[in-house]
Amino acid sequence: MRLETIEMDIDIERTTFYSVAKRIMDIVLSITLVILTAPIMLIAAIAIKLTSPGRIIFRQKRAGRYGKIFTMLKFRTMVDNVDNEDDILNHPDGQNGPVFKLKDDPRITKIGKILRRTSIDELPQLINVLKGDMSIIGPRPLPLNQVRFDTLAERARLSVKPGITGLWQVSGRADLPYEEWIQLDLYYVAHRSLRLDLWILLKTIPAVLSGRGAY
Repeated sequence: MRLETIEMDIDIERTTFYSVAKRIMDIVLSITLVILTAPIMLIAAIAIKLTSPGRIIFRQKRAGRYGKIFTMLKFRTMVDNVDNEDDILNHPDGQNGPVFKLKDDPRITKIGKILRRTSIDELPQLINVLKGDMSIIGPRPLPLNQVRFDTLAERARLSVKPGITGLWQVSGRADLPYEEWIQLDLYYVAHRSLRLDLWILLKTIPAVLSGRGAY
């Protein structure tokens, strides 16, 4: 994919129909999922509270569309008072690139491992979607200390709302190298459509059930 093509595409807003339809889909899906997963979220909250002292919900500032800062919500999966649940810098076993994920991270609680493996820890982000900070489908929002604007590719991925799931999640998540992650995000930015969004949604189910790359 040529970066010139991406640059041209991100300068032209998608049709009003797509924008409106995507927002309606986000609202309907989020409300439906909140209702359907409410018992699961209640059990997760109780399990976190009973097995690990501290807060239930982890809140962190993230970069949204065009770098706009918002507070992303997750179920806490690590010991309390960890500032960043998603990175551990300069560790040889961490993921390459500006984003680091460590397999067998000692900070993750026993319940946290289950929540991550099943992606239940992401469910509170449905509230972010309802608020309009995120979409169901889109590039993952990065913590502020990991956001980079020095290349076209990294600026391009910030031209759309971040999502709970996307091409990265259905293609292997943390098992993928950072460069491939970025290319998948760029493909989505340049080709996003309701058809692609629905395809990603369908692929998300087996990806979550397999637990591939979730750690």
